Amino acid sequence: MYDANSILFLYTETPLHAGSGSGLGAVDLPIQRERVTGYPIVQASGLKGALRSAAGEGKDADVIFGPQGHEHAGAVSFGDARLLLFPVRSLVGVFAWTTSRDVLARFLRDARAMNLNPPSLPDAQDDVALVPADGCDLVPQGESQLVLEEFTFTTQKSAQVSDWAKWLRDHALPQGNEYGYWREKLSRSLVILPQDAFRDFTQHATEVVTRVRLKSETKTVEGGALWTEEHLPTDTLLYAPVLASAPRQEQEKLPRGWKDKKAGDVLAKAKEFAPARVQMGGDETVGRGMVRLRWADGGENNG
Repeated sequence: MYDANSILFLYTETPLHAGSGSGLGAVDLPIQRERVTGYPIVQASGLKGALRSAAGEGKDADVIFGPQGHEHAGAVSFGDARLLLFPVRSLVGVFAWTTSRDVLARFLRDARAMNLNPPSLPDAQDDVALVPADGCDLVPQGESQLVLEEFTFTTQKSAQVSDWAKWLRDHALPQGNEYGYWREKLSRSLVILPQDAFRDFTQHATEVVTRVRLKSETKTVEGGALWTEEHLPTDTLLYAPVLASAPRQEQEKLPRGWKDKKAGDVLAKAKEFAPARVQMGGDETVGRGMVRLRWADGGENNG
């Protein structure tokens, strides 16, 4: 039984390619997506694998993640990393952090299950974009039109958007002085879009990179070695539920220091093993997939 829980926030510092294999459309190597919504995700196996690799080998890591020999299960369970904020190019203010009521409703459901208390869901507004009530850097002063990519939205100021921007700034974005600018930007650049518009941006406004393979002798493109890859853009924010149980091994077989440990102890140890930054997805040798991690504590699982 999982008796402790948390949410792990993942902030992409470089474009992230969590691939789904060869595609049948215009992009040769698309990213992973939910089947029904089409929202980008990072599957739990990829997230767990990246953290397991960062933790290295050892008996402590075996207790947390499970040993390679499958003698027993790991004591920590990771969910899929789901989309929370998606950056979209803006005519004013460089880019907006966009989301939708649909995405926030799912996050709210997950967060409440983890004993977190985000703000309430914003009021439904199907035909306008909601922006912070205390100022928005994306809309020229005196105007009410927001331009994202080539699309124009009528905006409406909302105190609920300001509440969400403050909560995400304080609980989800990475801490540290180097992130001070971005936390402040979120307070003035969060936009809650109509859900269909948001879905379309997540499907058509990702980063697509064209790559080639060169012949080592001539430094010209090798025949048939031209392909395109899809990436989640830099500054995307995702989240993943994390559950922990007591160690799964028999007490007499546990490494030193693990006997009589409970789920909360396991979760605390997992956080120690998780680095501040981790590389996820493909293209590691060309700098892709650098992700900043932040844990948001829940509490004891009430079932």
